[in-house]
Amino acid sequence: MAIRVHKEVLPNGLTVLAESNPANVSAGIGFFVRTGARDETARESGVSHFLEHMMFKGTLTRSALDINLELGNLGAQANAFTSEENTVYYATVIPEKFKAMQELLSDMLRPALDPEEFTMEKKVILEEIALYRDRPHFYLFENAFKDYFGSHPAGNSVLGSDESISAVTRDEMKAYFDRRYSPSNIVLAASGNFSVEEFLSDARALCGEWTNFEVDRDVSRHTSKSVYKEFRRKNLSHSHAVLLAKGASAQDEERFALSVLSNILGDSSGSAMYWELVDKGLADSASFDSDERDGTGCVMVYVSTSPSKLDEVVTIARGIVSRPMDFSDADLERAKAKIVSRIVLDGELPMGRLMSLGLEWNYRRTTTPLSETIAKVRAVSRADIARALEKFPMNDWSEYRLLPE
Repeated sequence: MAIRVHKEVLPNGLTVLAESNPANVSAGIGFFVRTGARDETARESGVSHFLEHMMFKGTLTRSALDINLELGNLGAQANAFTSEENTVYYATVIPEKFKAMQELLSDMLRPALDPEEFTMEKKVILEEIALYRDRPHFYLFENAFKDYFGSHPAGNSVLGSDESISAVTRDEMKAYFDRRYSPSNIVLAASGNFSVEEFLSDARALCGEWTNFEVDRDVSRHTSKSVYKEFRRKNLSHSHAVLLAKGASAQDEERFALSVLSNILGDSSGSAMYWELVDKGLADSASFDSDERDGTGCVMVYVSTSPSKLDEVVTIARGIVSRPMDFSDADLERAKAKIVSRIVLDGELPMGRLMSLGLEWNYRRTTTPLSETIAKVRAVSRADIARALEKFPMNDWSEYRLLPE
């Protein structure tokens, strides 16, 4: 029996997606809010991620301790994450706990933003910023994206800075919530073993009274540039480099071809960069990825190696991406098989399908059956990749290096 997605849009604009599969032994549920770092002003930098933390710190009817204990009582595998473009709150539970989990998660989406909890959590966020700042890979990408995207909001920092987080107030966070957390800007999705009828009925009861308002976002395409910049840090044992160029957006059909090409050129195993750089011991890490975002995107090369080898490694990596069509039919079929395997393995789990449902709706306002996604990957041809490269030729790179002082 084919598994289909039930969709209902509540009168207040909240989209509810349900994909029930009685063969599963668990169920996933999540709220996908189409908001993130790119929707913040400079003054608000990091507030989306900070607000994500505050969703676990109490509602009008539950304290932070109540939420924590209830998650434990439900046996829920619950968490949240914030990116440049989405904030997602999700959980996996056994079927008999699904209804209670839906009620709890819905209540959490109406946070109290208690001033005392706000002050305490601000310290946690500042510690998190300090932790990530010490990670070379994160430091390089944070600064590279900021410079590459420039004034375009896609380059905004998810964590924010010490200055922005220290300065933000509880009332400013509430104003951001009131500006971005409209039900028409949120998707409630569920996948796995649960009752669709009960899920939809409870969604109407729990979320139907949320007030709707208009929300917008700048989805203009970024204009790429070609620059070279160096950053330096003390006590680095390795040097790192990232190269960025124009790529497909989350809405571009070319994303399938570029995804397959990314696997051929820079997958973690069996790719051109793996064999030329990692397998030969020249680099401890070398990858090529297509980073698809809302309305814009980029392709990127990342390498990490000893300082004495960085020039050689970057030269080889640039050589590989300068000849993107230099692959065999066997390489093409192998890459597609690897991608399909990953899609299938993710799709077998309710959490994997949950993420696909919610994020795809936020980006493309549609839901695609697993079989159709697999068919699109399998259909990618050499000609498709060539056409994608005509639109995104990968010949105008910006290069950023992180070097020891």
